[in-house]
Amino acid sequence: MSNGADSTDSGTPERAPRRLRADARRNLDALLDAAKTVFGTTGVDAPAKEIADLAGVGVGTLYRHFPLRSDLVTAVFRHEVDACADAAPALTAANRPADALAKWLHRYTEFLAAKPALAPALHSGDPAFDALPGYFMRRFGPTLESLLDAAAASGEIRADVGPKELLYAVAHLCLPVTGEGIEHNQRMVALLVDGLRYGGSRETP
Repeated sequence: MSNGADSTDSGTPERAPRRLRADARRNLDALLDAAKTVFGTTGVDAPAKEIADLAGVGVGTLYRHFPLRSDLVTAVFRHEVDACADAAPALTAANRPADALAKWLHRYTEFLAAKPALAPALHSGDPAFDALPGYFMRRFGPTLESLLDAAAASGEIRADVGPKELLYAVAHLCLPVTGEGIEHNQRMVALLVDGLRYGGSRETP
């Protein structure tokens, strides 16, 4: 699998994704989950066969979906961003606004914990990845803004914090600390959420 730039990433508007058959969608989802796992253990340059074997598909299926290694890394990143952003509506429906916000930020820390596996590729300077920071903000910005607005409107959190600064604040809190894992990150983020609650217009039990 080549590491070359994805020629489709030209700055033109993104096309709507092609609808896949159910079996093709299952194969694609399995490949993305397998790639995420393998990248986390072996790195982004892991052999294609290792990824395909874990997904339970042939190497040809992997290449058919992702001709370039940059295609696969990009797809894994977007898949994880989408899964995190798409968790918000269910959390909103099942929880009080501030609790929905806290649970989503917990989910966001899980996304950040997986991101370092992709870092060697994302920070390689390959132009295939130039659009990903914008994609990150387009998905997470409105998602977090909606959660913050609801929690602030209910009086459960302070109203002077924006989505961009909170995304960056959580990312800084989740920087690696020697000897600590994701549980440490989530505790730090929980303390940050407690700080957001301080200054809300009403107390929450």
